Amino acid sequence: MKFFHLSDLHIGLRLMNRDLMEDQEYILRQITEAAGREKPDAVVIAGDIYDKAIPSAEAVKLFDSFVSGLVEAVPEAEIMMISGNHDSGARVNAFRSVLEKQKLHMIGLPPQFPGEQIEKVTMVDEWGRVHFYLLPFVRPSMVRMILGTDEEGGSLSYNDTIQRMIGGEQIVKEDRNVLVSHQFYLPAGADPEKVERMDSEIRTVGNIDEVKADILELFDYAALGHIHKPMKVGSERYRYCGTPLACSVSEAGQQKGILMVEMGEKGKITVKVLPLTPLRQVRIVKGTLEEVLSEACNDYTTVILTDRMDLDVFDMQDRIRNAFPNLLEIRREGYRGPQYQRNVTAEEKLDTFQLCMSFLGEPDEEEQELLRDVINSVQEVS
Repeated sequence: MKFFHLSDLHIGLRLMNRDLMEDQEYILRQITEAAGREKPDAVVIAGDIYDKAIPSAEAVKLFDSFVSGLVEAVPEAEIMMISGNHDSGARVNAFRSVLEKQKLHMIGLPPQFPGEQIEKVTMVDEWGRVHFYLLPFVRPSMVRMILGTDEEGGSLSYNDTIQRMIGGEQIVKEDRNVLVSHQFYLPAGADPEKVERMDSEIRTVGNIDEVKADILELFDYAALGHIHKPMKVGSERYRYCGTPLACSVSEAGQQKGILMVEMGEKGKITVKVLPLTPLRQVRIVKGTLEEVLSEACNDYTTVILTDRMDLDVFDMQDRIRNAFPNLLEIRREGYRGPQYQRNVTAEEKLDTFQLCMSFLGEPDEEEQELLRDVINSVQEVS
């Protein structure tokens, strides 16, 4: 059994107001071509199909073209995808029962009513059955009707929600089982603050969305989405594939790719990365003005100037923009000249919670907890 593991397409994303539609079309075409060459039995997309819950018409058109290309490239393959935290689950869920008859499984909503189970697609090869459990992004409030509440009548934690939901499935251990999920899984004992997260990811205050990765041990492979950098979760078999295209400057220099998973008999799994080459790289160019100008290119570029002397601002900007037609931003490092707006380096950037804290002064613990709840709620619906 061979399948592609993808996630976090974020179709419709803008990078610092740069329209990435052409770049996304280019990378999605590479994925389609790779499917045509490798002929996977299935293509799995683990959430965040779109960048916004209400995507633009152009984004929907590009997604339609991508899916049509996949169907043409591998007409016998099962195409499975779930919604992520950026998607509208209800929109992804539309026409679900009709599409699955065409081997296209778009699962936007998790089980929400008594008697419902996680959507499962079963495939068969020479070694027997492979069950794909398709679990869209879950917020505890979405599944209160089937999982109940905590001791105080509130929603369960993210961890308890996912643990109970997966734990309630009748998983046949003798078969091969794959989980497709879009959550923040963390190995037991790991510090969530030490997990490298990309600037393009939505992060909850206090990491309240953390889920203990021990629940993944029920599966032979976990095809995960949500983290934008390729990452293993305590095992070669539990993986975030990352985005197919850089979504932020913090992803500059990352090698993006498709994870091609091959499952033999029970316990036999190999994972290979099929590299993807973007139309334009995301780069950080650092040096003096003259050094920077010598690296002129068409890539999406952040320029960091290290000149210690005053520069003619207008001349500098014009020269840099001519050298880098797809310039994202210009930063000054260590400059001590007159500044009317404080330059904040990447190391100094504050998250939303810290910014609010600095504005409010010294809120007490109760006010801090309220602030966390407000920020997390706003991020969830944005």
